[in-house]
Amino acid sequence: MIDLEKANEEALNRLLSAQPVLVDMGIAKDTIPGLNERTFLHAGPPIEWGNMSGPMRGAVIAGILFEGWAKTPEEAEKLAASGEIAFEPNHHHHAVGPMAGVITPSMPVFVVENKAFGNKSYTNINEGLGKVMRMGAYSEEVIERLRWIKRVMYPAMQAGIRHAAPDGGIDLKFIIAQALHMGDELHNRNKAATSLFVRMLAPHMIEAAPVVKDVADVVRFLDKSDIFFVNLAMAAAKASLEPAHGVEGSSMVTIMSRNGTEFGIKVSGLGDDWFTAPAAVPEVLLFPGFTKDDVNPDIGDSAIMETLGVGGFALAAAPAIVQFIGGSPQDGVNYTMEMYEITVGENNVYTIPYLNFRGTPTGIDILKVVETGTTPILDTGVACKRPGVGQVGAGIVRMPMEAFEKAAERFAEVYLG
Repeated sequence: MIDLEKANEEALNRLLSAQPVLVDMGIAKDTIPGLNERTFLHAGPPIEWGNMSGPMRGAVIAGILFEGWAKTPEEAEKLAASGEIAFEPNHHHHAVGPMAGVITPSMPVFVVENKAFGNKSYTNINEGLGKVMRMGAYSEEVIERLRWIKRVMYPAMQAGIRHAAPDGGIDLKFIIAQALHMGDELHNRNKAATSLFVRMLAPHMIEAAPVVKDVADVVRFLDKSDIFFVNLAMAAAKASLEPAHGVEGSSMVTIMSRNGTEFGIKVSGLGDDWFTAPAAVPEVLLFPGFTKDDVNPDIGDSAIMETLGVGGFALAAAPAIVQFIGGSPQDGVNYTMEMYEITVGENNVYTIPYLNFRGTPTGIDILKVVETGTTPILDTGVACKRPGVGQVGAGIVRMPMEAFEKAAERFAEVYLG
């Protein structure tokens, strides 16, 4: 008979002990384990081209154009449907990406190391705001921005990160903890975290960048990209959660993710199986000119933030973002308090000032989710269901109960039968 409490305590302690640090950058095919020349990584559980949602298809088209494998969107779509490109989840390669989450072989990526356990995670560079690949856009301005990121931003940031490495690297756990005290929840709002990151990295870029003028261009870009840090926060969460996976008898969730068609989770004590359900449709505050008919089902690896215990679980720390997604500050407090009912414990570093610095609810327990009937809540960006359009708003979404019920049934078969 398993000791459920002890197993979950072990998984939670591994998570809380994590020390995620930004240590390097590299080109994806040379950096991410198992990524070859003709493989695209994507958000969520496994999916093939024929089942992909509009924004996922749009991001794949953008990736093909960026790689130079096609000259037009029509050619790119034909190539994507041909079977010549393999599609694999980011999570199968220790990686994460927001929204469509597409990572192509030639893209630059960040490398985050969990100094407590030695494991590494990877993520792409956030493209900023406006029309972007992660939301399914693929116009020429989108592709040109991706090229600029690789040509200008990547060399400057890589040099700065490597220059910071001898001093211990860029401590992402420190940034997340501080940002929670400055109005961020680290999913939809990363304004404070991005500012802290720039403040820490800029001196190193100035000292080490191969072209000093490029540093000014990079900082100007970051100044207009309030959400930039979300990719790094996600990689920090991924690196923190991986050691918590594989604890026998643990019912704690270590992955939550969506691909725009399906939602999926993995559970610490249930091996590498995905437990899936149709992706939910967010309750969205729409941008002008869009309607509910434009809204794509939930998409992105960014649910790793709630799996860590921040994002929607820390809305009490971020009253400004609650207003942006159509709620009130009290709604944010209510959401956070509700999440304590379905988690294993509380974070000892990530705390919420308004709740007398109580630790964020951490470690989603599938059994508590099913028992209480309460599912995890996320605050998220929302993409248009049509490829090529991009973001249509932001909102709140509940994760589908079906996936947790499937996992709980398997857990009962394995450990309680």
